[in-house]
Amino acid sequence: MRPPCQALITGGSSGIGAAVADKLAAAGCRLVVLGRDFDRLDAVASRTGARAVVADLCTPEGLARAADETADVDLLVNSAGVGWAGDLATMGEPDIDRLVALNLTAPMRLTRAALPGMRARGRGQLVYVSSIAAVGVGGESVYAATKAGLRAFADSVRLEVAGEGISVTTVLPGAVRTPFFDHRGLPYDRHFPRQIDAADVASALVGALEQGEAEVFVPRWLSVAARVRGATPQLFYRFAQRFG
Repeated sequence: MRPPCQALITGGSSGIGAAVADKLAAAGCRLVVLGRDFDRLDAVASRTGARAVVADLCTPEGLARAADETADVDLLVNSAGVGWAGDLATMGEPDIDRLVALNLTAPMRLTRAALPGMRARGRGQLVYVSSIAAVGVGGESVYAATKAGLRAFADSVRLEVAGEGISVTTVLPGAVRTPFFDHRGLPYDRHFPRQIDAADVASALVGALEQGEAEVFVPRWLSVAARVRGATPQLFYRFAQRFG
């Protein structure tokens, strides 16, 4: 992170996005927080000095409004996301479309909009909040697919911008104690792994920016799951079937 910076945070009204806004404001960044809930955005803006932009990233109008905000940003944090849990056969088509639009299409479109300005200035930082679900989670197939796609997108963009002064960081949190689980259809009822605070994810995200890390798991021990999946997929799936 290169202060002073101009940062745009999607999903900035609550959860990880709001926690990131707090951390970046403390680091001296000028912020734009973007989300759908005006009252919550206004609360975040009031305590961080951010400018609040109300936009629904699932709509063409909201995406266009958000894209317009990327022209001068040094740091784009793609934190907005939505989940859905349950039997895939019972999932409605609108829910599938919404997850893909918000979790995957919106970061792609905003990245495309932000890149010309970053390239012209010769600097920039792109952040993508993925999830440990990117390794595959039963009962969350569409959500996991969008987060795996986001991780692959970030890896590909990193290769495209190599040598241009633009860094790309992917954050893969575990279960985070946010309103996310209130809206996905099922509560988080697992005893392991335990939920973590959004502030912990925000601290890891800012730390990864400062250290120039390409990818960070929160908590870091979750990287074991990704390594096991890559090295011994059959063993990973046996554990996944047993422990969820």
